Amino acid sequence: MLLAFEDEADLAQGLASALGQPLALVRRHRFPDGETRLRLPPDLPERTIVLRGLQDPDAKLAVLLLAAAGARELGARHLTLVSPYLAYMRQDMAFTPGEVVSQRHLGRLLAAAFDTLVTVDPHLHRVATLDEVVPGRRGLALSAAPLLGAHVARQVPDALLLAPDEEAGQWVRAAATAHGLDHAVCRKQRHGDREVDVALPDADVRGRAVVLLDDVASTGRTLIAAAQGALAHGAATVDVAVSHALFVGDAYAAVRAAGVRHIWSSDCVPHASNAVSVVPLIAAALRGLA
Repeated sequence: MLLAFEDEADLAQGLASALGQPLALVRRHRFPDGETRLRLPPDLPERTIVLRGLQDPDAKLAVLLLAAAGARELGARHLTLVSPYLAYMRQDMAFTPGEVVSQRHLGRLLAAAFDTLVTVDPHLHRVATLDEVVPGRRGLALSAAPLLGAHVARQVPDALLLAPDEEAGQWVRAAATAHGLDHAVCRKQRHGDREVDVALPDADVRGRAVVLLDDVASTGRTLIAAAQGALAHGAATVDVAVSHALFVGDAYAAVRAAGVRHIWSSDCVPHASNAVSVVPLIAAALRGLA
């Protein structure tokens, strides 16, 4: 059985259909004091899949952990968490004394609650595999980059795929290699949450259709700086493709205002820009785990 929450019902219905498994929604009642009462199906199968993206994680984690514990009590013996967007992966080391390494501790919490974790394009840069994030459990990191690359190749066949920073280079290389597209990597210097400088690579963007490809769009400031730089250096057009369309606050409008023509995202995070579905990708991975 696939368990999901009502705000991800569209993705859940597609995944349940692809798997040929029944879908049940977690019923929630929020009390005036902010606590939540959950109701799950009373008889869960031994192998149960829980779908929960962790965008806006602080509002979701407590409920997710309660749902997992309740599922165990109601018959689930093997719990798989499918979290298309996995939060708290950026803080993978203490950069200053006293900083909490959130990746390590969230991973341990999820490992205590679930037997298997499946996610898409997690922000991992100092660990080799997702297994290291969830010690003693199975972790599977999928990538939407080839799917986004295929969409770009159909929409802009002669595109130059551009990584807005070095960390995005892995996804740009995967997408470009899969579909025979030119690619290059920018260099980024971050000065704060919303202040970044982006230096374009040596590749000539003059007259080119440039597509910025990244794992996540949050404040959009990196994409804005890269788009403005590409246009200033003569790019004919700039489009954006991202795995996770968070677009906090006015970020989506700000990216468009920077001269970006189209924004395409996967449906890992529900958003108006969703153009590529990860359902077949996740379904194939889950069938492989069975």
